[in-house]
Amino acid sequence: MNVQVMPKEVTLSVKDLDLEEKLDSLPNKPGVYQFKSAESKVIYVGKAQSLRSRVRQYFQKSRAPDPKLDALVPKIADVELVVTDNEVEALILEANLIKKFKPRYNVILKDDKSYPFIVITNEPFPRVFVTRKKVASGGRYFGPYTDVKTMRFALKTVRDIFMIRSCNYELTDESIRAGKFKLCLDYHIKKCEGPCEALITREHYTAMISQVSQVLKGKTDSLVDSLQKEMGRLSEGMKFEDAASARDRIRALTVYTERQKIVAAREVDRDIWGLVTRNDDACGVMFKVRDGKVVGNQHFYLANVEGKEEGEVMENLVERFYLDSEDIPPELVLSSDVEQKELVQSWLEKRRQGNVSIEISKAGEKVKLVAMVKNNAQFWIDELEVQRLKRGDYIPNSVRSLQRDLRMKTAPRRIECFDISNIQGSDSVASMVVFVDGKPRRSEYRKFKIRTVSGPDDFASMQEVVERRYVRVLEENQPMPDLIMVDGGKGQLSSALEVIKKLKIETTPIIGLAKRLEEVFVPEKSEAMLLPRTSSGLRLLQQIRDEAHRFAIAYHRKVRAKRILRTELDLVKGIGKVRATELLEAFGSVQGVKFATEEQLSEIVGSKIAQKIKEHFEEETATDSSVES
Repeated sequence: MNVQVMPKEVTLSVKDLDLEEKLDSLPNKPGVYQFKSAESKVIYVGKAQSLRSRVRQYFQKSRAPDPKLDALVPKIADVELVVTDNEVEALILEANLIKKFKPRYNVILKDDKSYPFIVITNEPFPRVFVTRKKVASGGRYFGPYTDVKTMRFALKTVRDIFMIRSCNYELTDESIRAGKFKLCLDYHIKKCEGPCEALITREHYTAMISQVSQVLKGKTDSLVDSLQKEMGRLSEGMKFEDAASARDRIRALTVYTERQKIVAAREVDRDIWGLVTRNDDACGVMFKVRDGKVVGNQHFYLANVEGKEEGEVMENLVERFYLDSEDIPPELVLSSDVEQKELVQSWLEKRRQGNVSIEISKAGEKVKLVAMVKNNAQFWIDELEVQRLKRGDYIPNSVRSLQRDLRMKTAPRRIECFDISNIQGSDSVASMVVFVDGKPRRSEYRKFKIRTVSGPDDFASMQEVVERRYVRVLEENQPMPDLIMVDGGKGQLSSALEVIKKLKIETTPIIGLAKRLEEVFVPEKSEAMLLPRTSSGLRLLQQIRDEAHRFAIAYHRKVRAKRILRTELDLVKGIGKVRATELLEAFGSVQGVKFATEEQLSEIVGSKIAQKIKEHFEEETATDSSVES
């Protein structure tokens, strides 16, 4: 669709000292703004009702923290504006510019260039074929199709039912009268009616193309009704061969429509949209309902969605799809509301040249339909992750997100996290867990007993385990992790950092994650970083921290239980640590040893020690009974 935009372009430099002065010169009019990097690359495109107020918001110090904006704003070297007559023009221009430049910080529809269309050409005798490139004034386009099987079935159905020419002849009234072309094989096998030799009129061929258009739109019910009436008239006129041809078309259309699921009692036309987001990816699925039946479904992947509201992502998806699609129904049902509903609705009505309603499913049959569509979106986003894993070069979005949040130069694919566990300094232990590409690598977990620290000193304990770990890594020439993480705040981080500097491995990033407010502490900064609650990077840190805590507590309980159990058995004369361990392994607990028979004990430690064990527990029972009495 051609967009008439007032090309009132203004280029403003915002990297110099007079930033405020240049921002003051922004016009208070609708339009589109493009943020450019120092290399003049477009890195973000946005639309605004008021360019002045919208663009200035990015540079206000009082705005709420946002990792994506915090990363975007320092990269902005120039702002280019296009002032439009109204918001609808701004919406269309924004969608076209995003499609053209694919800016780093915009929601991007992935791989949209590869989606095919079925086109009915704009010729005196139109052709119908598949294309991946839309041409201005090139005809009517149906799609885009993300499922090639569905597209091929639709095209085969059309060619089986209608005798459309498949040749590339440039058929005009002049060329046909001049006899430039001859009948081909398609005519003789009854796949074409021979327009090249004027064997059918243009009016007849145009009427047939109109029926093709109805099939591709999914409007088969009205077409079947029309063909049934035509068959009746032909029969009455004794044109039985033509009537049989109409009958065969009806049968083929019936077979075609039987594959379509009925989802509405009445003959409604609507598109149903469902959206599922996961980390920095999203998948949108659209079910096309025509005459109350699902005539097709399409799925689309989107990137750069992390940190954005679902309504904003849905709005981007709807805009990008209907920018290319010619088939706009009178009703859209969405799984989430779009941010600028009235604006999008106004634009769609202009595209359709008729009323369009946008509804959010809340009750009735539409809720079930949207749930079904979202289930399909969930399947496709799972499939995306599976395909990435198969390629072997996949870095999870949570790891990418963490890289952005912490402003790291490389992705933290390997993360090692430490935690200390003790009760008032007793049985002090530590854990180290390893996550690779966002997943736990349990075979590389490590447990530590604190050797050099007495009492509840978590800082000194952290220093000990970090030093023991990385001294060994250096000695064995093992690879260093991409990120070291300690469970705790500034104190734990400072303690670990002393060791890192001592071992001269400061190039390895290190952070601390405090439990209370989920604050992230980094070296050289007194204030903590607060990552967005919606960030998948923060969720990854929390998962790693919780796993390190779980592993440390499990080890602490085991050490403490072993000490308590061994102390009980150590009271028996003649039992050392080795025999105590053997007994516990054989009977499971001190209680198991206590209630074992002398014969059972003899099999493990011999008859003399077995007798002593039984005498010990008999004396203990007698003592307990006297105390109770």
